[in-house]
Amino acid sequence: MVKRTIGTFLLSFLAVVCIGFGSNLVNQEPTFGQSPTSKNVIVAMTTSIEDSGLLDDLVPAIEKKTGYTLKKVAVGTGQALALAEKGEVDALFVNSPKAERKVLAGGAVINRHLVMHNDFVIVGPDADKAKIRGKKNAVQAFSLIAKNQALFVSRGDDSGTNKLEKDLWQQANVTPSGSWYQQTGSGMAETLQVANQKLGYTLVDRATYIFQKKNLSLPILVQGDKKLLNLYHVMEVNSQKFPRVNSAGAKAFINFVLSPEGQRVIAAHGKKEFGQPLFYVDGGKTEKDYGF
Repeated sequence: MVKRTIGTFLLSFLAVVCIGFGSNLVNQEPTFGQSPTSKNVIVAMTTSIEDSGLLDDLVPAIEKKTGYTLKKVAVGTGQALALAEKGEVDALFVNSPKAERKVLAGGAVINRHLVMHNDFVIVGPDADKAKIRGKKNAVQAFSLIAKNQALFVSRGDDSGTNKLEKDLWQQANVTPSGSWYQQTGSGMAETLQVANQKLGYTLVDRATYIFQKKNLSLPILVQGDKKLLNLYHVMEVNSQKFPRVNSAGAKAFINFVLSPEGQRVIAAHGKKEFGQPLFYVDGGKTEKDYGF
């Protein structure tokens, strides 16, 4: 009788434990994000920041100063903004002001600041079938590429570069299609390599081009148009809207890249190796300083 009572008690106890455990599994929050107190900070950034080698200098400095471990998600700006709108990252470091402003207005991100800039250039084969060499008008250059059906290699990934490219085609009244227009769906470095292999034209940020130049045969053909200015902003994903966001980590990241020390790291990148900076710092400035 005693043995039966003990056995019944154990079975009942295990049943309660299992039910409680199962209930916890059912009600458990998704695990993609992290704890707001984590020492990791997840930053979605445009691929050009990685492809230009800037992270090699920036990450160690950030981690040493802040105590946070930076977990990068290098994707096109469009994808980075989409991650922010789902609350799946803590901060952004991107380069498509028009798209950024829409997400900012929707409340998914806050604390947006201009950090640095460089510019885009149009590169292409030395033979220059489209005859765009030396043009100062990017829209005119795109018109000539389309008119001559000269091979153009697009990222096609909704990145900041791709968004600008689409805008330039639209201003040129061109809907690119056909065998002369090819999309890689890849980042900047990969797209640049495809254009190089196929002797095609492409739009590229200057930092990535300089960093990859030793492996390229494509010269810069068009540069200097104000439309080709490339502005980079950081912003924090809104923890009021997404409680799992590591707001403290995001703030630490943003504060560092805007600090005198962070701006010095950015301004120095490329000088020793290439004899020129790959980015120009803009701490304290806004888009209005550049007429936007």
